[in-house]
Parts: sequence; C-alpha cells; structure tokens
Amino acid sequence: MPVASGSDNAAERVLESARFISEHSTDVSVPESGVRQAAAQITARMQSSGYSTAAWKTHTLTPSTADASAIEWIFVVDTLNFSFWSARASPAEQYTVTLDGHAYRGYWSLCAAINRALRESVEITRAAYYAGASTDQLAHVFRTDQPDLQEPIPLLDQRVHALNEAGRVLLAKYGGKFANVVAAAQGSAQRLVELVVREFACFRDEHEFQGRRVALYKRAQILVADIWACFEGRGLGRFDDIDRITMFADYRVPQALCHFGALEYSPRLREYLRRSEVAVRQGTREMQPPEPGMLPAGHAWELEIRGNSIWAVELIRRHMRAAGADVNAILIDFYMWDYAKAHAEAMGAEPIHLTRSIYY
Repeated sequence: MPVASGSDNAAERVLESARFISEHSTDVSVPESGVRQAAAQITARMQSSGYSTAAWKTHTLTPSTADASAIEWIFVVDTLNFSFWSARASPAEQYTVTLDGHAYRGYWSLCAAINRALRESVEITRAAYYAGASTDQLAHVFRTDQPDLQEPIPLLDQRVHALNEAGRVLLAKYGGKFANVVAAAQGSAQRLVELVVREFACFRDEHEFQGRRVALYKRAQILVADIWACFEGRGLGRFDDIDRITMFADYRVPQALCHFGALEYSPRLREYLRRSEVAVRQGTREMQPPEPGMLPAGHAWELEIRGNSIWAVELIRRHMRAAGADVNAILIDFYMWDYAKAHAEAMGAEPIHLTRSIYY
C-alpha cells in the first residue's frame, strides 16, 4: 500500500501524510484561531528567552562537543528514543537512573543510562558491541536504581532488537559507524531521513489510516534534528534543507499544543484519554490496566493525534515565518517539548494519550 503522498522524499511524505490525516480526522482538529494564538505566544516566548539550537547542548546529559563520538551517541539514543511514560503514579516507583547525584526519569533516564554505561567502560555506542549485545547485558545497562521497588525500563526486548538490528546494518554496510550514513546523505536532511527509514526497520514509522498508508517518521526525523542541533548546523550537522523536516509526533508535544489552543480533541476523545490516564495509573505492576486503558498503537485516534500535531506545528511555523521569525519546525518542537517538561504541573488539565510503541 503506497504512502499517502506517493512522494519519493521521506520528509515530504510525512507532511503530506499529516495533511491527509488532518483532512480526514473525526475527533482531532487544528483550530485556525488557536494556531494564530499559539504562533504569537511561542514567538514572544522564544524571542524573550533567546531560544536557539544552542539550547540542545545546555542539557547536562547531551554531548557537549560536536564530534564523531557525539554522532554515535545520538544514533544510539534515538534508536532507543521511545515509550518512556510511566504506569506508576508515584515517582518513587518509576523507572529511574541516578547519575552525579541527580535522579532522571522519562527520556532523560535513557541518556543517563547511556552515559553511566560509558563511564563503566561499556562500549554502548559502538556498533560492534551493541550488534551482539544480549538481553542480559542490556538489562544491566538500562537497570533502574531500585529494581525491587521501581518498574524496569519499558519494552526492553524491543530495545534489544532495535540495537541489535541497527548494529548489524552498520557493520555490514557502513563500516560500523553511523557517521558514514550521515556522510552518505551529502548534506541533505531529507536524504538522511530516507536512508534511515530504508536501512533501519525500527525507524519505519508507517501506518494505515482511512485506507491509505501514512508516514510519521518521528525518530528518524528527530535523529537528524539532534545531529543538526548538536553541530549547530555546521560540519556533519550542516543540512541545506533542514527546514523541510517536520515536527516529531510523540505524546508530550500534543499536550503542549492543546495547552496553547492549537490542537483540539472531541469531547468523547478527551473523556477517553482522561479515563485512560486514571485506568493506567491504577493498573497492576504487570501493566494490565482496566478498560479503557492504553490507546492501542495504530488506532485511528492515536494517528489523528499524531498527524494533526505535525500539521498544527507546520501551520504555526508558517504564521511565525510570515511574521518575520527565523524558525523551523524543529525549533518549535524542541521549544514546546522543553516547555511541556518545565510546566508539567500547569498542563495537567490537558490529557496525554498513553500508547506503548517503538516509534515514539
């Protein structure tokens, strides 16, 4: 089944898929008035804070030096960059990795685990290691602080498979280095996304919606964006077409879009999501919550949320650019994700869809 746009270009397929989903959604919409309001607010906030790609390296756990080792670190992290929400209501029982006296949860727990492994002389960023790493070895790498109390990292088996597969491809075709994949893209972000989704199956974020194949490619695109941000658009991180990359459809940015008024859920969907959050939090330790529970991966509602989020950010980008802002979808996404994490309590009124998926 062909992808909605039929384009040979991966980034274009995402945008066309997002528009197709938005035009055929029944329970998620992108209000024009909300888009305009969000664009104005985000522009003002980004300008007042001086937000730029430099913010990427201000995070404690990300590489501080843009070099070849940073490329391999980013590739491993984004190969595993999925499903970090917790089913436990108490932070004390959630998957946690402590490094340098700071306890990390969510996405940052992954970064902390990778850095902890490197300090322990585990060659976790070398394809020769992770291509053959066993479940037991990687369970140790991604161990939580208190196994008797805290949940383990979600989807460990899928993470092992993703790393093994990625490592084997790199060893067989790219000299064991993701930097060689980046070089093969010859300075094109779109070509790099295309290479990633073609070569590494775990990045192939495609689904069926309303009888059409749609492409969302969250992790492939954020992989390119992370390299661009780390290198601040220079050297291996220079992509002349970086502005063609779209927003990265996950579960945190849609919440922020709802908060800013640029995304709207139907009453029945909002009610389902609210009941689901409660149901999942009250589930058993074996992750078997009562109905309605988690929204299944590939469900029409899940795709409507993700597709409309991409389209909403694209419309916000167009408004901001028309007003003179030098911005792309990547910076908007990065800003909104950081904003959502920093203002989690204030956004508590907006529900999050809870889906276990290897794609985000």
